[in-house]
Amino acid sequence: MSTPSNWYKHLNKSPLTPPNWVFSVVWPLLYASIAVYYVLMILNTICSSFTCIPLILFTVQMGLNFLWPLVFFTYEKPNPALFIILCMVGLTAATVYYSYQISPTYTYIILPYLFWITFATYLNGYIVTHN
Repeated sequence: MSTPSNWYKHLNKSPLTPPNWVFSVVWPLLYASIAVYYVLMILNTICSSFTCIPLILFTVQMGLNFLWPLVFFTYEKPNPALFIILCMVGLTAATVYYSYQISPTYTYIILPYLFWITFATYLNGYIVTHN
């Protein structure tokens, strides 16, 4: 597990910020659920092509998901990172909406991810407003 940079360690963080070990437990579980969701949606006859709206939205969102830590931690830019994570939340919420129309069960698989990135948005926003 990598340790946070000195920059991050010295930021004013929310009292609700979990200890670092929580992130190393939560993210693998979330990525596993994301993979299950994605595979199930691809195997669904309604979403078997690449024109499926939930898959398009979710793919774009996942690109932003991989961009966010680079912007926030590597480039130490919490303001643009906040914009990125807000877009992630919006795209994931839209994914949930459109996925529910195809399969409520599949949608429940990604709800924890939506809740987590919403919480992460709060944490990012706190850092932007208190530093």
